[in-house]
Amino acid sequence: MNLDALVEPDRVHKSVYTDQQIFDAEMERIWERIWVYCGHESQVPNPGDYHAVTIGRQPMVMVRHGDGSVRVLYNRCPHRGVQLVGNLKGNTGSAFVCSYHAWSFHLDGAVRAIPLAKGYEGTRMNRENPDCGMKRAPRVDSYRGFVFASLADDGPSLSEFLGEAKIAFDDMCDRSPVGEVEVVPICHRVVQHSNWKFFMENQLDALHPSVTHQSTGISAGRVEKRLKKEKGSAPLYYHYLSTFASSFEQWDSVQTINFPHGHGILKAYMGLRPQDPDTLEHEAMLKKAYGEQKAEEYLSRSIHHVLVYPYLSVQSPLQQLRCLRPISPDKTLSEIWHFRLKGAPEAIYRRSLWYYNLVNSPATMINADDLENWTKGQWGLKSNGGDWVSFHRHFGDDREENGIIYSNHGTSEAVMRNQFRAWTRYMRGDEQQGAGQ
Repeated sequence: MNLDALVEPDRVHKSVYTDQQIFDAEMERIWERIWVYCGHESQVPNPGDYHAVTIGRQPMVMVRHGDGSVRVLYNRCPHRGVQLVGNLKGNTGSAFVCSYHAWSFHLDGAVRAIPLAKGYEGTRMNRENPDCGMKRAPRVDSYRGFVFASLADDGPSLSEFLGEAKIAFDDMCDRSPVGEVEVVPICHRVVQHSNWKFFMENQLDALHPSVTHQSTGISAGRVEKRLKKEKGSAPLYYHYLSTFASSFEQWDSVQTINFPHGHGILKAYMGLRPQDPDTLEHEAMLKKAYGEQKAEEYLSRSIHHVLVYPYLSVQSPLQQLRCLRPISPDKTLSEIWHFRLKGAPEAIYRRSLWYYNLVNSPATMINADDLENWTKGQWGLKSNGGDWVSFHRHFGDDREENGIIYSNHGTSEAVMRNQFRAWTRYMRGDEQQGAGQ
């Protein structure tokens, strides 16, 4: 695979979105080596609680062990290869038991019992052989309750991999008076008929909202304006939608910050510090918990989106996280999770829940607009109308310092250029050799 022929500084070849061999190589060289998000510790609160997850092409299961630790295991019986967990989540009790021949395994994956063991005497299939247990993910770690696993024995630590993108989890947790969040157990799952890269490029693309989401944004803005005129104020959820139709000039003033691992930040643009009683109550709780200065530092962070490349979009001020699970070159599952700030007023949770549903539920027009574009993009790349995808906007205009790229224009395609710089390094194996940022 000639990566130099696929990725140039200002454009990429369309085959990186469509080719099966390239997709397979991505799974092997990127997804099945880097740290991949598995879930939040609050999804498995009790011993035996599990949550099934896919890492690259590998079916895995995240489980709470009896000692309180969270383990990540391959979802496969070592006897005949049957998946041990068929449900998405549940509680397996004190052991995993195979539904085919009743082999059983402790919650750390070690074999517990082999039925009719005499039939295996003299063979390698015995309780002393570690290969007779469920295979474990080589590395598992967590950051502020968010659990990650790597299927590679070596490489950067989780902290090194996340680098500056740790701010996504800090910003969310720091908005809780006790510094913790818990998952809301209802997940929106969406299958997009497009390559996973469309999603990642779109999240920090500040040029598209005023076009793609114009109808929703303008309609919400009209209602918001009328309510303010009639009643003096409008619910914040109208503002959530109306800002999608902000002017091009406003979008162009929002900066993106792009890090070497492909991670990135879109700075804040919504203005989510209204002076209503609920917000003021929440801020007072944070000041009591952290002190005036630290609370103000937390509340004044300029963040809307943080991307953890190549699969995670975290909107920390709105307590939501979107995680990609690629299925094929033209099909991707996105899991969209919402979190509750522990100890925060119920009204703050309800307010953020509006955004979660208005933008990401099956009924939303916002996500539907994006899905249509990504699907049409995938279709268009099958065309003979051209071989290249352009990322020329404001090329050469960005500022780079210590490997971090700062856009001078919010609508710069620096985001996409930086992501493909990281993609190329991953595909060459360079990213696994050193920490970077």
